[in-house]
Amino acid sequence: MKIAAVQMVSTPRVADNLAAARRLVAKAAAEGAQLVALPEYFCVMGRSDRDKLEVAEQPGTGAIQQTLADLAREHGIWLIGGTLPLKSVDPDRVLNSNCVFSPDGTLVVRYDKIHLFKYDNGRERYDEGNAIRAGTVPTTFQAGPLKVGLSVCYDLRFPELYRELMHPPCDLISVPAAFTYTTGLAHWELLLRARAVENQCYVIAAAQGGTHENGRRTFGHSMVIDPWGKVLNVLAEGEGVVLADLDPALTASVRLQLPALEHRRGVPAALS
Repeated sequence: MKIAAVQMVSTPRVADNLAAARRLVAKAAAEGAQLVALPEYFCVMGRSDRDKLEVAEQPGTGAIQQTLADLAREHGIWLIGGTLPLKSVDPDRVLNSNCVFSPDGTLVVRYDKIHLFKYDNGRERYDEGNAIRAGTVPTTFQAGPLKVGLSVCYDLRFPELYRELMHPPCDLISVPAAFTYTTGLAHWELLLRARAVENQCYVIAAAQGGTHENGRRTFGHSMVIDPWGKVLNVLAEGEGVVLADLDPALTASVRLQLPALEHRRGVPAALS
C-alpha cells in the first residue's frame, strides 16, 4: 500500500486551509496513495489558543468534517484527518480530535488527543490545557488488512500509549503534529524512529511545517519510517506530500528476525 503524509502551513482562515487540504490530498491520491494523513490543526492555526473555540464543530456535523468525508469518498482513500476542534462537555475547552474516514466517506473512528502539550523555556510558552479538554481512550482502526494506531503530536513522548495500541501489534502508527521548531529540532525524528523501532511497525507523521501568520514556527519534517527505523521519505519545510510504500513483508521479516514484541514482560498473556 502506498501511503502519504501531507505537510501544511495552516493559517487562521478555515476556508483557506480546507482549500489547501483539498489540493494536497488530491495530489497524494493522484500519485497513488491509498491512505493519506493530514497534520494536526490542518484546518486552523489561530492567532490565539482560544480561536479554536470559535470554529469548533459538533461531533458528526460541520463543514470541516464534511470536507474530510468528501475527500475520502472522492478519491477512494483512507483519510486520517489530522485534527480539528470539536465541542466538548466543557464550554471553555474543545477536543483536539483526529477523525478517520473510509474510502466511501464514512467516519470510521475518532481519537481525542490524550496528552496536552505544555512548554515554557522563558521565550516560548504553550499550554494546550487552556483551550483543550484531554481525551482518555487509546484508539485503533482497521484499514483493509492494516491495523492502524492513532496518536497526536505530544502523545509521541509517551511510549506507554503506543504499547496500549499494540494488542495485537499495529502495522502502522499515525502521528499528525504541529511540533514547535525548538522541540522538533531536538526530538522529532528521534522520537518517531524510536516508536517505529520499539513497536516494529511503520510510522506516518504528517506535520505543520513553516512560519505561520500567528508568528509560530513549526518544525515540519513530515516523514514515513519503516519498522527497522529507516526514514523512507521526508519533507523538511513548506507545503507538500511525502509518499512511501508500506510493505507487510518487511514488517513480518523484522518481527521474525528480532521478535522483541514477543519478549515483552508484564503484559497479560491474553493481550500479548
